[in-house]
Amino acid sequence: MNPKKKVDLKLIIIGALGVGKTSLLHQYVHKTFYEDYQTTLGASILSKIISLGDTTLKLQIWDTGGQERFRSMVSTFYKGSDGCILTFDVTDLESFEALDTWRDDVLAKTAPVEKSYPIVVLGNKIDLADRQVPQEVAQDWCKEKDIPYFEVSAKNNINVVQAFEMLAGRALSRYQSILENYLTDSIKLSTGNQSRRGCC
Repeated sequence: MNPKKKVDLKLIIIGALGVGKTSLLHQYVHKTFYEDYQTTLGASILSKIISLGDTTLKLQIWDTGGQERFRSMVSTFYKGSDGCILTFDVTDLESFEALDTWRDDVLAKTAPVEKSYPIVVLGNKIDLADRQVPQEVAQDWCKEKDIPYFEVSAKNNINVVQAFEMLAGRALSRYQSILENYLTDSIKLSTGNQSRRGCC
């Protein structure tokens, strides 16, 4: 029996200030919920090891600050990421309207050539009563952009694991396809280089 393959993946969680990014991450990694998180300045990192099929994944998840004044600094953390959780608060219409800006920013700073960059959208705080963003509106936005959508609650641990692990699965698929393409291209390049060397 083959030992499990091990892959390290860098995931980022982004969105406006106060949407619950830190709460979601702590719920996923530690299965805990704290009411009084402080604002994340820059980024903090948590790790979690999971198994998907025959692969062991070490997820390094970057929790980024949502304040506007940190936007340029936060976007430097996007580089080298394998996938992104884009979060808004269903009780805050502005946080939903900001999704376009966050999405454009992360796509511009990661690999714009890569149409396959995995993103999952989370509508958090569905446990609260004063909802401002109807589920259908969020679903339509995601459908138009071909992004999976989850209604989640960090507080009640609703759909949190499913959302993170769907992103991890998509990030792993992309990682494997990039690796295959890289190996195929390397083989092509090396044979080409040898024949050119022979001509010199």
